[in-house]
Amino acid sequence: MSAIRLLVLGAVRQHGRAHGYQVRNDLEYWGAHEWSNAKPGSIYHALKQLAKQGLLHAHEVAPSTAGGPPRTEYEITDWGTEEFFRLLREALTSYDQQMDVKSAAIGFVVELPRAEAVALLKERTRGIAQWRASVTEHYIPEDGPELLGHIGEIMNLWIHTADAEAAWTQGLIDRIEGGAYTFVGEGEPFVGILADGVENPYATGERHPGDAR
Repeated sequence: MSAIRLLVLGAVRQHGRAHGYQVRNDLEYWGAHEWSNAKPGSIYHALKQLAKQGLLHAHEVAPSTAGGPPRTEYEITDWGTEEFFRLLREALTSYDQQMDVKSAAIGFVVELPRAEAVALLKERTRGIAQWRASVTEHYIPEDGPELLGHIGEIMNLWIHTADAEAAWTQGLIDRIEGGAYTFVGEGEPFVGILADGVENPYATGERHPGDAR
């Protein structure tokens, strides 16, 4: 799965309707340019591709009074919404996702009902346990990695990574079950997008031809 696909669909969905600069600004505000491939060129490319695939609807608005090119604003379609939630659920449950995909999923977890988020995360912990068990069929952590030579260090890394991920996921489940955060249908959600005109302290400063505001 591509993190940029989930990130861009989610960012447009949160705005309702947004142009490329707004999407890019939000993703930079979330730090996504540091932990994913959400760089300016990738964002604008994803917006165009998602529109071609029917997941976003592209609205062309009038050129600026300064004479700039027409600005395209994007709105998520019903199909795009279905794809967003499919990607989100897959990313929350699959243990083998890359860090950028997992991070994107956690960033959108409150878009789900609380009970569903917990259920998906519990499914994730079961997947971690199954994967760990498959490793320990060949490697017993208590015996130490040396018995398998330096290759044993690879399996030792896998076990430690699985244990850390399982502990973190269980902690998140506990916090959510304890009432942390505002999930869909529970009231005013956390606002993680920038309003027009608000300066982004994390902006890269790089411009793109379609950045007309």
